[in-house]
Amino acid sequence: MVNIFKIIEEEKAKGKPSALCIIVSTKGSTPLKTGAKMLVTQDGKIHGTIGGGNFEKKVIEDALQVITKNESKHFEHNLIQQHGMCCGGTINVYIDSIMPPEKLYIFGAGHVGRALSQFASTLSFDVFVIDAREDEINQIQNPAINKLILNYTDTLTSLPFDSTTYVAIMTYDHQIDREILGFCMKKEFAYLGMIGSHRKVEITRKMFLSTQMYSEEEISKVDMPMGFDIKATGPEEIAISILAKIIEVKNGKKILDNKENSKSESKIAFA
Repeated sequence: MVNIFKIIEEEKAKGKPSALCIIVSTKGSTPLKTGAKMLVTQDGKIHGTIGGGNFEKKVIEDALQVITKNESKHFEHNLIQQHGMCCGGTINVYIDSIMPPEKLYIFGAGHVGRALSQFASTLSFDVFVIDAREDEINQIQNPAINKLILNYTDTLTSLPFDSTTYVAIMTYDHQIDREILGFCMKKEFAYLGMIGSHRKVEITRKMFLSTQMYSEEEISKVDMPMGFDIKATGPEEIAISILAKIIEVKNGKKILDNKENSKSESKIAFA
């Protein structure tokens, strides 16, 4: 017997979304009854069945749309009128999108990085803090936060990047920030941001363009200076401003032009 819930966890571990289709009610003659389940993966593969035929084919199509839109939706099917099936009954199907947890990579375990990791760990993010400074990273006591005491650039090649990846760059060194940023810009991500002043951002932008390795379009996708300008003071408020922007992106809102988002020169000291 297919263990659908085990497969769901396997798909989530691979960073892939899926959709669980459940018959929630039936009326009249139907192939299967209430409680029948089928899992549809992002590539259209199915595990389990809710009845087969044209009916199941349409449910698979609906499930793929639900995955694309990241939603949950109820569908009613009249087997004769909609699918030409002789059963003649009506089936109500509930389809729930199942998304892998968003990964938040925080490069830098300074004051802001630690505060951001703490706040983000209370949400749906799988939080990773990366820093070579053992004393800094060991100040994080929350067991829900993944702590990687590793060299920044060496860590990059071992981290998975996909459409559920969020990256916040805030190390103690501007050049390290730029090295991480340059690597991440060529990867798939949902959000990529770097902390800094107007001067740091402008210098970074000019440096990247001068190499001819990065386009204006790629640079425009980076949130820098990172977060919303809420006149934040102190690491906790800055972390909240960053997390608010990340949440906006996660929930499907438009990212503001990075030129509209600013922080003062002094805030970089908290990274």
